[in-house]
Amino acid sequence: MKHLLVEDRGAVRLLTIDGEKQLNVLSRAMVAELGEEAARAARDPAVRAVVITGAGTKAFCAGANLKERQGWTEDDVRRWLVELHEGLRAIERCPKPWIAAVNGLALGGGCELSLACDLRVVDPAAQLGLTEVKIGVIPGGGGTVRLARVIGLGRARDLILTARRVDAAEALQLGLANRVSVAGQSVAAAVDLAEQIAANAPVGVAAAKEALEDAWDLSLDAALARERELYERPLLSEDRLEGLRAFAEKRSPRWLGR
Repeated sequence: MKHLLVEDRGAVRLLTIDGEKQLNVLSRAMVAELGEEAARAARDPAVRAVVITGAGTKAFCAGANLKERQGWTEDDVRRWLVELHEGLRAIERCPKPWIAAVNGLALGGGCELSLACDLRVVDPAAQLGLTEVKIGVIPGGGGTVRLARVIGLGRARDLILTARRVDAAEALQLGLANRVSVAGQSVAAAVDLAEQIAANAPVGVAAAKEALEDAWDLSLDAALARERELYERPLLSEDRLEGLRAFAEKRSPRWLGR
């Protein structure tokens, strides 16, 4: 059984979590599917960006499937955390940018899924939060790490330790959301943003995504050295030459992705 619906809109791949009745919760099988879709998008030259959203209007993803976890042993939970980390890291390692269209609740693991994406477009009615301490655990899908990187350590402490939810306006103010869409249009706005990215040179976009990711845990000099290393990819690419020709000829570039 497939847990993700896949639709290609030109160069943008739209993934929809197909679990509206259960508020699109994260299951073990769905997380494995996420990893597979990240690998598939990475291999497909026709895909330039990925948008992920939840079915319906109530939830992007309301967190982990707690019913599935009933009866799990402590070791089962430990294995689940490894699988969840691997699935979300696959999104981050994918050379194609991922955009979360947050169309409702994004709580716990759902918020962690959105944080693993490169950008977040949020519906005005959405709510986001890492609420795990309310049920006696901590954000275990990378939330304590990624939230601090996205909004800063002090703000992350506020949200994680209180377990409070934030609305779209506060999420934008904190930097948790990159954009707030018109009501009911988070997917359309995310696809539009993805199309803007897809219009750029694929080799350059992939190298820029990797440079941004790698810079986090390097010293300044090491990060600059890594940036120079990654610059070699677009520098030696056919797309760079096409970009120069298109600029000189005052036309849109025809990217080859190599």
